[in-house]
Amino acid sequence: MLRSIGAVSHGIIDYLMVIILAIGPGVAGFSGKQAVFCYVLAAVHFVMTVVTRFPLGAMKIIGFPLHGAIEALVAILLIVLPWMANFFAGVHSRNFFIAIGLLIGVIALLTNYRGITSSKISSTTSSSTSSRPTSSTKTS
Repeated sequence: MLRSIGAVSHGIIDYLMVIILAIGPGVAGFSGKQAVFCYVLAAVHFVMTVVTRFPLGAMKIIGFPLHGAIEALVAILLIVLPWMANFFAGVHSRNFFIAIGLLIGVIALLTNYRGITSSKISSTTSSSTSSRPTSSTKTS
């Protein structure tokens, strides 16, 4: 399978997904526990994106492949969540969760999670610090 989404593009998509999840209930017209699931998922997705070791991650704690595995699992769970949480009768929320689950699943399938290495991450972070002058120069 062609994995054409890179790490930077995936990061942008992740931050956009957080916004979609946060505004989804208001736009799609549902409330209650379905909306709470959306808000919690938006917060968790934001934290996971921030702590992922990829170019748009701020703390770089979890590996990008693990991030992908978690997203694949979340995609499956979102598709079945309306039945697991007993809100499948709510057409707007059910369709929203299925659509978001499918979207996250497609993104997970198209992302190259192995295309970024820790050396690439460390070189991008060290290159920003290496341009600073050091105090190790000798003065006579």
